[in-house]
Amino acid sequence: MTRWTALVPLKLGPVGKSRLASALSEGERRSLVGQLAQHVITQVALVPAIGEIVVISRNILSDLPVRHLPDQGRGLNGELDHAASLIGGNLLVIHADLPLVQAGDIAGLLEAAQASGAAISPDRHGTGTNALALAPLRTGFRFAFGPGSFAAHGKLLEGHLTVLQSDGFACDIDTPTDLAFARARQNASAEGAS
Repeated sequence: MTRWTALVPLKLGPVGKSRLASALSEGERRSLVGQLAQHVITQVALVPAIGEIVVISRNILSDLPVRHLPDQGRGLNGELDHAASLIGGNLLVIHADLPLVQAGDIAGLLEAAQASGAAISPDRHGTGTNALALAPLRTGFRFAFGPGSFAAHGKLLEGHLTVLQSDGFACDIDTPTDLAFARARQNASAEGAS
């Protein structure tokens, strides 16, 4: 079985989820970030192909089964490029704010990347990148997260990229609208299960 390293960038503390300030207090945002990160890391850990989970953060998460890589303030892409240069091999980058993601979504993304060389899952707007799997990391590849990252990664990986759309990857939480959308989806799932 091919082994993968999952990179999970995570902002904790007062800088995390500042765009939710109009909907949640600082304490509520801090709690939400922790809950989301725990959910994502738990789901990643359930995927048999994942050999290691590396959290890139300024804070150490001692209560989770992860390796900590200190955030040195290079920005998201700089931190990911640095981590990738240290680790190499098959890499999964997955954001820590995906409340609906399940282990099956992650396993499917890794399988797609194994087949084509890379796989990407966009956000629900089709503009951002919520997960990116590279099998293996390409020499000279530079991450392009930020506005328009889905198209930017598509250009960088043209011809070697599978797009995998799923509800689990599509729903991230950055704004109050995202939060309302996620809560509505979770409520609908709970009602459907009962």
